[in-house]
Amino acid sequence: MTVTSGHDLYYDPYDVGINADPYPVFRRLREVAQLYYNERYDFFAVSRYEDVERGFKDRATFISGRGGILELIKSGIEIPPGTVIFEDPPTHTIHRSLLSRVFTPRKVAALEPRIRQYCADALDPLIGRSGFDLVRDFAAQMPMRVIGMLLGIPDQDQEAVRDRVDANLRTEAGRPMQQADAFASGDMFAEYIDWRADHPSDDIMTELMHAEFEDETGTRRRLTRDELLTYVSVVAGAGNETTTRLIGWTGKVLAEHADQRREIVEDRSLVNDAIEEILRFEPPAQHVGRYVARDVEIHGRTVPEGSAMLLLVGAANRDERRFPDGDTFDIHRKVTSHVTFGYGAHFCLGAALARLEGRVALDELLNRFPEWEVDLASAELASTSTVRGWETLPVVIP
Repeated sequence: MTVTSGHDLYYDPYDVGINADPYPVFRRLREVAQLYYNERYDFFAVSRYEDVERGFKDRATFISGRGGILELIKSGIEIPPGTVIFEDPPTHTIHRSLLSRVFTPRKVAALEPRIRQYCADALDPLIGRSGFDLVRDFAAQMPMRVIGMLLGIPDQDQEAVRDRVDANLRTEAGRPMQQADAFASGDMFAEYIDWRADHPSDDIMTELMHAEFEDETGTRRRLTRDELLTYVSVVAGAGNETTTRLIGWTGKVLAEHADQRREIVEDRSLVNDAIEEILRFEPPAQHVGRYVARDVEIHGRTVPEGSAMLLLVGAANRDERRFPDGDTFDIHRKVTSHVTFGYGAHFCLGAALARLEGRVALDELLNRFPEWEVDLASAELASTSTVRGWETLPVVIP
């Protein structure tokens, strides 16, 4: 099937060259291939804001239960129960309600002093240096500490857990993720869960272990051990990688827009708007996958049941129809409707935490380093088809 005949436009999420700067391709997709089909990997993609929003909203047509990653959707493997981001009602509704208990606004807001302390612990030793790696020395440290603290992972184990979770998202350059890797991190939490069973604490692991709920059969029960392992794995993965990438993009984008960075230094009330604009401008997750559960017409063409659909978040966030001059970074833009965290029932439960971490990270970074430049020649993008961001980002301090 060829949906894009008549032009030479090509997009795939594994192409290293495209991934280095996907936005010119995204712009062309919005202009000439609103419904795109990739023959090599057999998937469709939509790039305009209204189409991506529809993909998130229409849960009967574009379902999550086959996975939200292209490789999982194409594999047809069974998704483990408790993988909230890859579920549909009624299980999604039930499992999401459990996690929502531990990410209430009050609980998230109460974390700010701890997050500031983690930032200070990472940044203070860097004062006086002529440069450092913003990702390895800072962006990969604070989110790890936050999610480790929330889960109840001992401090001495947090780095190893983060590295294992992140490694499962890595791909060989230009190649899809191995399907088995997507759920390979759950077993690493088994010993912590067993320990917490006998030594309860004030953390997510303990709370989920003892939470009671009514499942889809009407049975009142607690999570099984396998479900609990999956829950913890999902939280660990979502809480580490994406926030690390957000902080990395904050460093790069504000280095390239030094005038706007200096505005923030002088007026910290701009921090929230800056983080929101960075989330729109450089979303860590550039696309989200959905399985097409029934034939659907998009831009005059039929996408058949059983297809894989990519909702191109990075393209939608720059759609001029929704965000005028969308390829321009502007901290004074009032952004209220980007789709970086999804939309509707699958809106990211950790969005408030990610925003808080991003805001505090930027504030604390500016407190110590109001000026920096990025050594792009030495920087390295992470090799992953799921989350786009920096593996290393050396900065130079004037």
